[in-house]
Amino acid sequence: MRILSIDTSAIASAALISAVDGKADVLASFATEDTRSHAEVLAPGVDSLFKDPVAEGPLLDAIVVGVGPGPFTGLRSGIAMARTLSFAWNVPLHGMMSLDALAWDVLGAGDQAAGSNAGASGRLDTATFHPHAFHPEGDFVIATDARRKEVYWARYSGEGTLLDGPHVGPATDVPALPVYGMGAGLYAETLEAQGSRVDPGFAQAQPTAASLGLRAAVVLHRAGFPGPGHTKDGQLRDSTPLYLRESDAQVPGPRKRAL
Repeated sequence: MRILSIDTSAIASAALISAVDGKADVLASFATEDTRSHAEVLAPGVDSLFKDPVAEGPLLDAIVVGVGPGPFTGLRSGIAMARTLSFAWNVPLHGMMSLDALAWDVLGAGDQAAGSNAGASGRLDTATFHPHAFHPEGDFVIATDARRKEVYWARYSGEGTLLDGPHVGPATDVPALPVYGMGAGLYAETLEAQGSRVDPGFAQAQPTAASLGLRAAVVLHRAGFPGPGHTKDGQLRDSTPLYLRESDAQVPGPRKRAL
């Protein structure tokens, strides 16, 4: 199984994932640090993953795109590209919440601390997320920057199951649990004052397409790929974006009469 994953919920990133013999690995990936140049860098970045995208693209088994939550302009860049490639190459398209990618990283990092390589790959036969003593408190929160002095956040169990969210709001809305991601780093003082624990190692972390693709490979495997592209726990979605806010652009009202 070969998957192209794309995520532009924060930074622009894409990855090519291979799943063989019960294990998923990242074959190639790109990611930027800039959160405001998605449209300019995404197409060249995706192209760089292939030797010959025209020939290799139609041979993909799936395209997975991060559906946010994220800002309107950046998020739609990735979703529009994923939909276009899915149509042009006739490849199934699946959506996944971008915060799931960071949850994969957090629990995978804990596995690395315990002596495994789960942070770099995923065992399809046994893995979803990778729980262990890295999260002695059990539940944890992933939070990313929503700008406007707010965060996008979701709550996960110690096993990586989505329990609540996604939400957008001030950091004071986040439960008093361990919090990971850029949102935690930006509002560490507020979060710690209300009883949350902020891990410095994840204080600048953003969702990436590489982690999203590894997580998607596990979910697709468990869903009986190449069977129906959905699971009982709802980890796979369609490609509808999770903006969580109304667009700033509004349809103008009728013009007022000058006389």
